[in-house]
Amino acid sequence: MTHYTELDTPAVLIDLDRTEANLKRAQDAAEKVGIALRPHIKTHKLPYFARRQVDLGAVGITVQKLGEAEVMADAGLTDLLLTFNIIGAAKLKRLKALHDRVTIRVVADSADCVAGLAATFTDATRPLGVFVECDTGMGRCGVQSPAAAVELARKIIAAPGLAFAGLMTYPAAGKYAEAARWLGEARDAFAAAGVDLPAITTGGTPDIWHMDDAARVATEYRPGTYIYMDRSQVAAGAATFDDCALTVLATVVSRPTEGRAIVDAGSKALTSDLLGLVGHGHVVEFPDAKVVGLSEEHGTLDVSACARKPRIGDVIRIIPNHCCPVTNLFDRVNLIRDGELVETVDVAARGRVD
Repeated sequence: MTHYTELDTPAVLIDLDRTEANLKRAQDAAEKVGIALRPHIKTHKLPYFARRQVDLGAVGITVQKLGEAEVMADAGLTDLLLTFNIIGAAKLKRLKALHDRVTIRVVADSADCVAGLAATFTDATRPLGVFVECDTGMGRCGVQSPAAAVELARKIIAAPGLAFAGLMTYPAAGKYAEAARWLGEARDAFAAAGVDLPAITTGGTPDIWHMDDAARVATEYRPGTYIYMDRSQVAAGAATFDDCALTVLATVVSRPTEGRAIVDAGSKALTSDLLGLVGHGHVVEFPDAKVVGLSEEHGTLDVSACARKPRIGDVIRIIPNHCCPVTNLFDRVNLIRDGELVETVDVAARGRVD
């Protein structure tokens, strides 16, 4: 057996027991409140875990880009929701090829997007399902009002090769109540307009344990980060450090001063995402250390508050602020259990942001 401390660094470790516990806890919570779970695979990008999520009861998976969808379809996943506007002939051609072999649905937030889909998908016997994306407070994509959602839904319904699938949103963190109110108003607007509303899909790990609020109006929940959790989710109250399954393994390569240590994991291993936090990660072995700076290959730790300080050659684990981009920085991840390496797997959808 190989202990994780014997692995070359920097490397990503995935604790299988913590991952399994996170998956089961969320699936159980969804079933308790009667909402379907459709996990977002952008966090792990691994068919290995996508299959496990479905095996545990997920109704399908969520992908963010066509590249991820293609990888997952090739791996045998057959029920996909792609939550990104598909614009342009090249991408529409790829979407058509996917639609020909798996069940895939998409989103739209503009008449332009719907027009492209309608021109590509014309077979009324096998229409493409399209959700209207709604901006319920995130300030990103999405129609701006329930009335606009009804209007765009009518355009989808009017296209022979499209089928209106419902409403989709990604709420701002901590704004689950506001999102539920927005969606409730939208549901009422659809009823008043006499337009059937088949489903409402929402998501977000920061508020995952408020799925009961979401279930009052939504039929489906799409968490992503919940599989691994990270420092930002701990800060949001969605997890503890003991729940965090992904860590970046790094080696102390320099101790230039008494209060500073340098590790071999910089922005190309830990991501520079701050997400409103101070510092770039939590050091498991030295919790009083602060990851105060990242250059491309160097991570700078302030260890002045540590009673016991790291030495050159020490191997440490860092819980990153944001685990999703870390996944996309590595070709492989190491699955461990009780500190021992179980398997090293390729991150199949790594770099598939196309």
